[in-house]
Amino acid sequence: MDILVTIDDTDNLLSRGTGHLAEILRKDIEKIFKGTTSRITRHQLFVCDEIPYTSHNSAMCFEASINKPDIQDLIKYCANFLESESAEGSDPGLCVAAVNELKKKDTLIQFGKDATKKVLTKDQAYTLAGKLGIHLSEHGGTGGGVIGALAGTGLRLYGNNGRFRGWLEFADNERNTTIKKLLEREEIDQIATESGLIPALNDPVILQDKVKTVFLNNQSVLLVRQVYASSEILWENLEKEEIKKY
Repeated sequence: MDILVTIDDTDNLLSRGTGHLAEILRKDIEKIFKGTTSRITRHQLFVCDEIPYTSHNSAMCFEASINKPDIQDLIKYCANFLESESAEGSDPGLCVAAVNELKKKDTLIQFGKDATKKVLTKDQAYTLAGKLGIHLSEHGGTGGGVIGALAGTGLRLYGNNGRFRGWLEFADNERNTTIKKLLEREEIDQIATESGLIPALNDPVILQDKVKTVFLNNQSVLLVRQVYASSEILWENLEKEEIKKY
């Protein structure tokens, strides 16, 4: 059974971030429920004075494959985890959606898109989750994190929003490389420019600053741009500030 697990608003300014808790939860699911999970995607939601959040207002989502009879036990485990591990003053929300049983996916995706540009309410979130048969629950504070949890699920399902949690690590001698070598890494599915141009496999790449992939076309994509050195065409990855919009 393939599911999406999304959490939101579990932290405060002094605590570990929601991404850190999502990573622990992901590993617990693998260990306790013998499931397989994917990397976590971070989805940026609307930022305005009407929405309470700690620092960035982003939801964290990952995919998991588990035995269908375990779904209710998994939901209970996730709920207990949030209640015990979320920071004081946070408003944690949990969403668990069975991907293959979802109907009207476009409605859920639209909710996620709306959450990136306008204020939504808990009532709207619960109403939609009820119509779609999605588990949605709050686990402390005002419970406002249910809005982001449902929205993050929709954005992950959309497949063209967010960036993957964590920076890719490279040794100094691995920063002058090729497109082909980078694609050998399991964390990178595709390398492309923002306009969709795909470099040739043997093209050289220079990795600068921190390296992170974004979630595009349901893939982990390393975004690059073309630069020139003498007569040679080179590529370099987009910098941290440039991918914040994803």
